[in-house]
Amino acid sequence: MFGFGVMNKTVKELRKNRCLTAKELAQRLKVDTIEILRIEEVKLKDVPEPLKSKITPILRGDETDKILWL
Repeated sequence: MFGFGVMNKTVKELRKNRCLTAKELAQRLKVDTIEILRIEEVKLKDVPEPLKSKITPILRGDETDKILWL
């Protein structure tokens, strides 16, 4: 509901829950794929800050709330 459990999961687990590949996530963040692969086994709360602030809304699902359904 509030996303408290999201911070304790790994980036890979959250990425797979959103049905994203590492390449797709990197394209959305406008970073290299290798940067995503480096942080795959790290919990979201332990990701370095500039990348953490970019990746959190995507993995939490905030962007899917903005889709206009016709």
